[in-house]
Amino acid sequence: MSTHAAPSRQFTYAFAKDKGLIVLPDRETLTVGVRVGADAFSLVEARRALGCSHAIESMDAASFDRALTNAFSQGPLGATDIEAAVASRGGLESLIDDIPEAADLLGGSDDAPVIRLINGLIYEAMKRRASDIHIDPFEDKLSIRYRIDGDLVEVITPPRKLAAPLVSRIKVMARLDIAEKRLPQDGRISLQAGGRSIDVRVAILPTRFGERVALRLLDTQNALLTLEELGMDSDTYQRFDQVLSQPNGVILVTGPVGSGKTTTLYSSISRLNTGNVNIMTLEDPVEYGLPGISQTQMDSKVGLTFARALRNILRQDFNIVMVGEIRDLETAEAAFEFASTGRLAFSTLHTNSAAGAITRLRDMGVETYLMASTLRAVMAQRLVRKLCDVCKEPAEAGTAEYEALDLPHGQAFTHYTPKGCMACGNTGFHGRIAIYELLVIDNAVRNLLHADATEDAIEAVAFADHHRLIENARRYVFSGETSVTEVLRVCRKEARDGSV
Repeated sequence: MSTHAAPSRQFTYAFAKDKGLIVLPDRETLTVGVRVGADAFSLVEARRALGCSHAIESMDAASFDRALTNAFSQGPLGATDIEAAVASRGGLESLIDDIPEAADLLGGSDDAPVIRLINGLIYEAMKRRASDIHIDPFEDKLSIRYRIDGDLVEVITPPRKLAAPLVSRIKVMARLDIAEKRLPQDGRISLQAGGRSIDVRVAILPTRFGERVALRLLDTQNALLTLEELGMDSDTYQRFDQVLSQPNGVILVTGPVGSGKTTTLYSSISRLNTGNVNIMTLEDPVEYGLPGISQTQMDSKVGLTFARALRNILRQDFNIVMVGEIRDLETAEAAFEFASTGRLAFSTLHTNSAAGAITRLRDMGVETYLMASTLRAVMAQRLVRKLCDVCKEPAEAGTAEYEALDLPHGQAFTHYTPKGCMACGNTGFHGRIAIYELLVIDNAVRNLLHADATEDAIEAVAFADHHRLIENARRYVFSGETSVTEVLRVCRKEARDGSV
């Protein structure tokens, strides 16, 4: 009868790395991999630790390192495992106190101290709805911060000695090179918690005082919103729905980093994914898996760029393509040329307004005739924080509020301001909502494009009967869902002379 190496029959991370021994999976008999140059006396300790006889397989250093990373990569975590890491020990601070003073902090009997701390950080981030975890080493401390509703909040400042073991363990979980400390590295960790699938995108960057880690938490369940769930006003939703029904052209979504552009694109192409069309995405990186849609991740190291992929997918017979971002003229021209062949292309740009995307494309060098004939619509969007329903306070509007929202002084209204309570972590806000402006390229706007009209002239025509960002944001102020200062933070009203 064959004997397989069960998870319990595995050495600790510290022992395996130090002694050059590892239990190899998927072998008919219990097999220990031995790194070239390992001390022969270590095999005696290995047999005593395993409690039974075993086969031996020699491994070169590179093969051993790969096996070590695979064996100790973080697998699925149950909700109880993560919650116990924090709840049963009284918070993150107590998890730090549990870590002993030792040269090799991964060297416990079950690698528990550092693993518990990382599990606790992830669990606490999920509980507080954080989108990112930042681990920053400084000269005298290690700063760990969460990005919650778009703002960074420092949660703990453990001793700087924890930086190296934390980064090493994260590298192992993400299957990265634990020996490389001079170059940036990117990876992913997949977790299961409470029935939710969490993808953790890992980015490691060398800094003056050590390696900095950014963890992006991608909740695969909450990522896929329908178009109706995005929160568009009725006018924007109806017009955007009509744009999506067009068989060809380019549709752009603009806004700063973290404004929800990818979510809008995913919702749009999911609406079109009816099974009778061929849809592909080109992303850098792929953030969420979309059922029934081909997704390709760009890799500049091997020359796979947006432009190159676009020029080579025509033979794949795709009807709809989503390009993660238009960054240069080559990508822009490839996207517009793809759409001009009777297909539909989606992409993003980093501009302050919908009309600003036209100016950006002109500056890149995209021909006017190509824009006028192929561009269908530009959606600009922002995310504003929602006021906490528990502690928000009403206030009478004054001159500053009227001017900020460009309202006549005779129009009385009550607005709300943040206060802060335990329910919202003393921030005064809980959650975020999206605001939009949609510029549809109709005949009037198309004529302005041919005439090389200014951005202001295009806006005057395109938004003569429709609302811009600041105007769509007013309804959230009037309904008490957000504050005037929050609207102005992400969507500042421009003065009539063009100044801000």
